Amino acid sequence: MMGQPTPDIIEHIRDIPIYQKSLAQHYFPVLDKPEIARGFPQNWMTPRLAAALESGEAEFVLSTGTNHARMQIIRPPYFLLHSYYELWRTHPDIAGTWESGCRRVSLTTVLATEHVARVNAARRGVEPGPVPTLDDRWLDERTCYLNLRLDPGQWDREDVVRMLGEIDRARSAHPQDQYHLDCSGYHLAHLVRKAEGWGLLGSLAAPASIIHAYEYTPVNVRRFLGRHFACPVIDLFGSTELGYLFFSDREGRYRPHLDRMSVELLPVAPGSSIHQLVVTSVRNPYMPLVRYRSGDCVRTLDGAPDPGAITQFCGRLKELLSTPYGPVAQGDLDRCVGESSAQIFLHQLQLRGNTGATLLYTTFNDEPVDDSEAASLRQRIGELTARRCRIEHRSHIPVGRSGKYAWLVGHRA
Repeated sequence: MMGQPTPDIIEHIRDIPIYQKSLAQHYFPVLDKPEIARGFPQNWMTPRLAAALESGEAEFVLSTGTNHARMQIIRPPYFLLHSYYELWRTHPDIAGTWESGCRRVSLTTVLATEHVARVNAARRGVEPGPVPTLDDRWLDERTCYLNLRLDPGQWDREDVVRMLGEIDRARSAHPQDQYHLDCSGYHLAHLVRKAEGWGLLGSLAAPASIIHAYEYTPVNVRRFLGRHFACPVIDLFGSTELGYLFFSDREGRYRPHLDRMSVELLPVAPGSSIHQLVVTSVRNPYMPLVRYRSGDCVRTLDGAPDPGAITQFCGRLKELLSTPYGPVAQGDLDRCVGESSAQIFLHQLQLRGNTGATLLYTTFNDEPVDDSEAASLRQRIGELTARRCRIEHRSHIPVGRSGKYAWLVGHRA
């Protein structure tokens, strides 16, 4: 039966309370986040899990919510980090930077930095300081975190000088003066623009490899990074509860990394070519997930439900915009923006009632787009969303409370 777990998966989950009804019925429905949370953690508790929590082999953590509620899960310590390192170590384009001992400098949300500071403080049995020092921000011997502000658009010159200096310290520790840059694409673009504006770009040491893995990276941001960095720029896709599932090569083609897991693609609506991910995974031995709806959406080469033909991770299921023509994803709006103007950096669609919308945008050159590009934006977005669209240039679009950007604001139905 399509999507149903294999006998070896059944053996992994046979004594887990949440799956008992499905085991008895010999049918596993799609598993949603509210069902995971209902009765947590007793709905997952087994003698093996209880022993692992007691010994420290398993721990409670929160998933990394973007603009939605975070979910409590159970996993081995450093589960996501080990998944990242495994991909870095085996990636066909950047394995050499792992093997050579490059340090990983991470430029992403301040929430990630604060998490590392809390972990390190807990190791020492103390409370984390209000402003983590560089020593507080080393996760292990390979990885340190840079960002100390919620909104990268508000970094000042002192922030940039500090981060450039910390990057240089990580680089200079390598025998060949190399380092690996891990980032949100938005955060790295902000750093490059601000360093350039203050005449500091020459102090940004060139990385030997780059991975962006934290949120959707728009096509214009990818182009911007490609112009500024000669090294491979790789995208990873994954989550706190699953680890990493797919990676891109340096040309942007995605490949699966489905170690101890499988993926189904289900249409988000009848006839839609946007598919949602449904994942079965025993990679996390303490919380194996069977037919778990991750909430992520993809597009494939020809619209077929083939995980091997994914061309784009196009957004989140809860952030789809309903239109008379079917659901619209973040990646669809991004395509319209990128095809209309290569100058747009940040963009956000604000819905007005049931028929209107306003696209707020910033640009790489801080100037409004020209009249022809503005007309193209209005037309393309209007056709995509079936709404009357205005566009407004802004000098700043604030980041969300999670440290990530929201692409859509307002009523979606």
